[in-house]
This record gives sequence, C-alpha cells and structure tokens, in this order.
Amino acid sequence: MKKFGSVLLVVLMCLSLVSSITLAQEKIPLRVAWWGSQDRHNRTLKVIEMFEKKYPNIKIYPEYTAWNDYWTKLNTQAAGKNLPDVIQHDYAYLSEWATRGLLLPLDDFIAKGVINLSNVAENQISPGRVGGKVYAINLGTNSQAILYDPEIFKKTGVPFPKVGWTWNDFREAAVKIKTKLGIYGAEAITYADAQAFKVWLMSHGTWLYADDGKSVGYKDDKLFSDWFNMLLDLQAKGAIPNIEVEVARGTLGVEDMFIVTQKSAMGHLWSNQIVAVSRAAKERTLRMALVPKAPIPNAKPANYLKASQFFSISSQSKYPKEAAMFIDFFTNSIDANKVLFAERGVPISSKIQKALLPLLGPAQREMFNFISLVEKNSLPIPPPDPPGASDVIKNVWNPMVEQIMYGKITPDKAAIEFREKVNKILQQR
Repeated sequence: MKKFGSVLLVVLMCLSLVSSITLAQEKIPLRVAWWGSQDRHNRTLKVIEMFEKKYPNIKIYPEYTAWNDYWTKLNTQAAGKNLPDVIQHDYAYLSEWATRGLLLPLDDFIAKGVINLSNVAENQISPGRVGGKVYAINLGTNSQAILYDPEIFKKTGVPFPKVGWTWNDFREAAVKIKTKLGIYGAEAITYADAQAFKVWLMSHGTWLYADDGKSVGYKDDKLFSDWFNMLLDLQAKGAIPNIEVEVARGTLGVEDMFIVTQKSAMGHLWSNQIVAVSRAAKERTLRMALVPKAPIPNAKPANYLKASQFFSISSQSKYPKEAAMFIDFFTNSIDANKVLFAERGVPISSKIQKALLPLLGPAQREMFNFISLVEKNSLPIPPPDPPGASDVIKNVWNPMVEQIMYGKITPDKAAIEFREKVNKILQQR
C-alpha cells in the first residue's frame, strides 16, 4: 500500500509537471491588422518580432493588405464577429466604427498607464476621441501633399511649387512638363477616395459633408463641376493618366507610382508616404509641396494636420490588455521606432521625436520639415466623415468618377446626381 502511494505521488508530480510545461508553452494569440506598402509591412513585421521577444507569452498573427481590400475584409470580419484584436484605423471611418460599437474605449488603459501618453500633447490625442472617449491612438502626424521631382522641374524650367500656389499653377506646370518631356505632369489625382476633392472644397471654405452628417456640405454644385472640368482638361492634354490607366493601377501601392520611374513629375499623397516612395525610387531626391489653393481671391489653405493612421482595439477582442500593450510598444519604444522610422508619419511622442532627429534620412527629414510647414499654413482638421461615408465613396464617388472621366456623363449632370445619391445615403443613417 505504501509502495502504491509512492507511485501515485510520482504520477501526480509528473502530471503536474506536464501541466506546468503545457501552460508555459501556451501563448496569448493576438491578431494585428494594417494596410500599407511593402516597406510598411517589412518594418511592422520586424517590430512584431521585437514585441514577441519582449513578451514571449504573446504570439502575434499579422494580417496586412493593400488599402483597397482592407476595409472590405474588415467589414466582412465585423459581420462575422471575427475582427482582429488590434486594427489599424483611419480618421474617416473612426466615428462610424465607434458608434457601431466595434471599438473598445481606451481611456482605462491610458489612465492605468498600460498605454503611456505622458509624452504626447493633447492635440495629438484628441483626433482619436469620439463622444468624449478615446477609441484610437494616433500612429503619426501627416498631411496631404503634392510630391514632386525637382530634377524634372529643373529640366523643364518650371518653378518649384511655392506656398500659396493654386490649382491653376498646378495645371500650368503639369501641362508644360507633358509638352516638354512627354511624361505625365501629375498622377493620382482623379481616382482615389475623394481626398483631393475634399481639400479643393476646404480651400473654397466648405466641405464634402454638412456638420450634421446628413447631407452634402457644399451649397454650389459648380464646385463639383469645376473640379472635374479641370481634371478632364488635364486628361485631354495627356498631362495626367487617363481614367483607364488609373483604374488599372487602383489596387497598386505607392511603390508603383509613375514618379518612382520618372514617368510623372508630381503625385498626390499623404506626407508619410514619401518614405516608401523614396525607397522605391532608390532614394532619389523628392520634395513635397502644400496642396494647391483654390484659384479664387482670399482662398483658404488646403492643408490640415491629420493622424496618418490609428491603432484601435476591437470590442470583440478577448485580450484587450495585451492589445493595449502592443499599442504602447508601438508608441513608446525607441528601438521599435528606430525600425518604424516615422514611416506612418511624425511620431506623436516627444521622446520618440527627439530620439529620431539625429538619425533622419533625406525622406524622413523632408517629411518632418513638411509637417512644420503645414503647421504654419493649415486649417483645423475637419470632423470625421459621418456614418455612411464609406458607402458614399464605394457606391457613388468611385463609379461617378469613372463615368465622368470616361465621358459618359458631364460634370454638370454628375454634380446633381452626386448630391441626390449622397444625401439619400446619409439620410438613411
């Protein structure tokens, strides 16, 4: 009997040891989703490795795609209650997702220091607030820009863009470059997510959506038709790619821009994207200019400072604390940010900014300098797009841009139809 007891004790000890080993081997699974260029993917994957080394009990499962497919995939996951734990988010969709209950408020994590924002200014935190609660952490500050190749401008004798230049100046430069060199004067203006049109409206003193989010915000449909008449003129002159080319390239990343291979002199993008474009262009010198102002007297600036992207935590996450730890690592780790290297925009932590300054390459330095320029020549950020805005872009804006640029509908008629369709979508929300 005594021998049996000893054997039982040994068996129990072995079982306990096996159980302990099993528990030690179990890791918390954390899914992290983002969109972006290959350069961003590479940098983010490296930081994930660093995070896993610091927290060996956590295993990250990355999910990354191009921008065009990203939101379709996320909305499908949301409907199936299968969202990733950490979601790279955009200002345009933040309000809608928060009000749909898909995102977790982060205020408790911030208060407890799990997400440390002690070195972050309030104006860098506020863009992530919806209804008084923080739903997203800013991953970097940026602004829309016109990227240009100074070498091409010098060859053609076209003056570099200056503060206060207008869309008329832009059009003149693009046409002259096309005429002299036979390349595109500009690209990536027509077919996107209405960003260029939005700042065209802002410089005219209005916006795409009304304050209550229930209708189109601008009163004069001529603003719509004038914008597209300008684009049609540029397309007819070959100064920008025709819509067939733009549609075909719609799913490509910034690495595939014509400016990379010097087939275009200018392109419209967000300032943080200069890092990926410059890398694709083998670090050729590229510059950024403010978005052109409206060609009217006393035009307002056409730039605003924006969170390039956010990280949010899904309300469906089983591991919100670990998700918050990952966001904190992204925000506050100096080593991680040396890898990220401001690719998503100027970091929000003053500590990180100070650490990166001596290390900046030409592209990062251009970005930091550009953001400083925008700070002096910008308007306050407009409110987040209202619920229904994603339907507006997907189901109204994109198809209508194609109809206009293919010549199937005139800008004047399109302006009326656009207003009617957008108002119908927004009023149903």
